[in-house]
Amino acid sequence: MDHLTRLLVAAKHGDRRALERFVAETQADVWRVCRYLGDRDDADDLAQETYERAIGAIHRFRGDGSARGWLLTIARRTCVDHTRRAARRRRLRRQAQSEATSGSMVGTLLTGDASGRVDLDELVAALDPDRRAAFVLTQVLGLHYDEAAEVLGCPIGTVRSRVSRARGDLVDAVAEPSTNDNRAEGPGTIQRRQST
Repeated sequence: MDHLTRLLVAAKHGDRRALERFVAETQADVWRVCRYLGDRDDADDLAQETYERAIGAIHRFRGDGSARGWLLTIARRTCVDHTRRAARRRRLRRQAQSEATSGSMVGTLLTGDASGRVDLDELVAALDPDRRAAFVLTQVLGLHYDEAAEVLGCPIGTVRSRVSRARGDLVDAVAEPSTNDNRAEGPGTIQRRQST
């Protein structure tokens, strides 16, 4: 049993100091998951919600897997729920805006960064959600593929495939526009915004 799992088991049995140490030692990883899988601006709130959910469910932790994996699974689910809520709000806002402007072109044009700089956060955020989750867990947090598979609830081969495709998407996104112009677009393909 690893150190974090021992802390969580002790916390489950009422050891408050063990819970405090568990939170302190996992906080950075949880925040990074929330930043990349949820929303950069709401990462603090999502991390707090993750711990609220985890502490509320601590009695259900069986110790079958690692405490880190258990907690990061909760963080990922918190981010998925947040993303769904945000998408629902955006959809309702677009619908209301569409009804209000009925036929105007307001809000339909995207403008790129005139400097040509690439924002890594934007590139990662533009990845397909499944690819982004696998990429962040393995490449940003440094989880082993088997740990990421546990967190994501999928086979290790699926994690490897998603990470590989995410890397390809990121490479394509930063490639020169002329090399991307003739490429067929597929699901999860990042579109690089260009200024006109």
